[in-house]
Amino acid sequence: MTRLSANDFQPEVLQLFDRYVHGDISRRGFLDKATAVVGSGAAAVAVLTALNPQFAQAQQVSPKDPRLQSRYETFDSPQGNGTARGYLVKPAGASAKLPAVLVIHENRGLNPHIEDIARRLALQGYLAFAPDALSTLGGYPGDEDKARALFAKLDPVKTAQDFLAAARILPTFADCNAKVAAVGFCFGGTVANFLATQVPELAGAVPFYGSAPQLQDVPKIKAPLLIHYAGIDERINAGWPKYEDALKAAGTRYEAFIYPNVQHGFHNDTTPRFDTEAAKLAWQRTLAFLQTHLA
Repeated sequence: MTRLSANDFQPEVLQLFDRYVHGDISRRGFLDKATAVVGSGAAAVAVLTALNPQFAQAQQVSPKDPRLQSRYETFDSPQGNGTARGYLVKPAGASAKLPAVLVIHENRGLNPHIEDIARRLALQGYLAFAPDALSTLGGYPGDEDKARALFAKLDPVKTAQDFLAAARILPTFADCNAKVAAVGFCFGGTVANFLATQVPELAGAVPFYGSAPQLQDVPKIKAPLLIHYAGIDERINAGWPKYEDALKAAGTRYEAFIYPNVQHGFHNDTTPRFDTEAAKLAWQRTLAFLQTHLA
């Protein structure tokens, strides 16, 4: 099967899909507006189907990979949310305690793609923990549209506190050597930026195309940052100049890369917005960063 890329879609359709993914328009709104671009309702439905994730085709590491051990771990969810859950994976047979990476999902919860990202990191020798923000609402429902609808019901403040709780509890896990970095994508990139302002002992943060944190909190950042942006991502990139000014003023250690001519979500290899070369380079940089700051 030939893999589609962002170049196979009109820019207007990709912009509509970005709005749909982030809850600015409904599924019906996407289809109505896309119909005007592609010429028919049937074509609009086909486009949406093509743009939605294909988890099985993109999976790099099997959940049954014998090199890994995985389980689901619960932790207390603050702010009255109850109990949250996350996917915990490590190299099989590891006897020593390991540095850990908190893996923070996009705005659909802990779907198969993010679990696959956690397994990729575990194969690099890390204890990877991927919490599910939707666990307080029953967990990722197995369908992206349902997950997106559930995500809209979350209280953003309480959800941020859940990830803050995860970042603070991860160093106490029996398998962890107390060194923790955070890697997040889209919504997760925003959370990674937020955590950097709230957890001074964080060893590093790697936000992929995430929104900037509150600028007044930037001086609180003690961790080094590796920041990835997509070149074609006006919504997110609009906040970067002031964020960079704040980082420079605070003397924060950071590197930032803007990957030209790629879409928001370019690292997600389950959709046509994935860009092979940009994703490969960003991942190489991420692994080198983690090796430096978690070694």
